[in-house]
This record gives sequence, C-alpha cells and structure tokens, in this order.
Amino acid sequence: MHKYLLLFLCFLLILSCGENKIYDQYQSVDNLEWPSDTKFEFIVSNTDTISKRNVFINIRNNKNYEFSSLFLIAKIEFPSGYKLVDTLEYEMTNAKGEFLGQGFSDVKENKLFLREKVVLSEKGDYKFLIQQATRSINDIEGKNPLQGITDVGLSIEKVK
Repeated sequence: MHKYLLLFLCFLLILSCGENKIYDQYQSVDNLEWPSDTKFEFIVSNTDTISKRNVFINIRNNKNYEFSSLFLIAKIEFPSGYKLVDTLEYEMTNAKGEFLGQGFSDVKENKLFLREKVVLSEKGDYKFLIQQATRSINDIEGKNPLQGITDVGLSIEKVK
C-alpha cells in the first residue's frame, strides 16, 4: 500500500512542477557545431502584462565542450520594436573541471537565468535571439564553430 501511495505522490509532484511553465522550447545545434554568426530565435506571444516571470536560457552540452564558461549574446525584441541586448557569462564547470547541470549521461542540461522577476509589459510577440560569443585566451575572433553544445532553449516560468 505504501508503495502505491509513494508512486502517486511522485506523479503529483511531476505534474505540479510543470504548472508554472509558460514557454519551453529547444532547438538543436546543427552537426553539434555552433558558428558564432548563428542566432537561435524564439518567438513568445504575450497577453499577460502584469505577472512577474523568470526567463531562462537552457543549454545542453556534451563532453566535447572544452571551456569552463560559456559567453552568450542575448537579445530581446519587444513588440514595440524596443531592443535589449546583454552579453552574458555562465559557468559550465566546477573548480574540478566537472560539468555543471543536470543529467546522468554525457549530456548535461543547464538552466541559466536571463531575466529574474521580469514583467513583460507589452502585449504581442517578443523575439528572443541567442548567439554564442565564446573565446579562448588571446583569441580575438572567437571559437568558431563552438563544439559540444547540443541544444539551445528558452523557458519562461511564472514567479511563485
């Protein structure tokens, strides 16, 4: 009897975890090579101009990713045409060189904050563009193409 109760509680937990997600999409990196001029585009329709949300960039990487950090250029285009551009750095490994993120296989998934507790104050379509800008030391041109990133995603969640 306890076994069934535990399974039922796990099922409810799984269902409740997804309730606050508003948007969650991934795009695969072609041939596992991400050229620096390739931008991943996500279009998010918005009708709620009041609620606070967290916006995440989701990255899946495999063991071929050779850096401890990942540099990204993230651009948000508002329905009105206003544009917001950020250059971001995310840690991909710990001090021992072990990959951060979730996953039991060679692929790790990282959920990285883009915006915290933000209100999308305009109705309409928001365009999110994500581009890599990772460079080696003394590398002016950047790592082109970047190896080891398998998927790039965007998720938006309601703030509880």
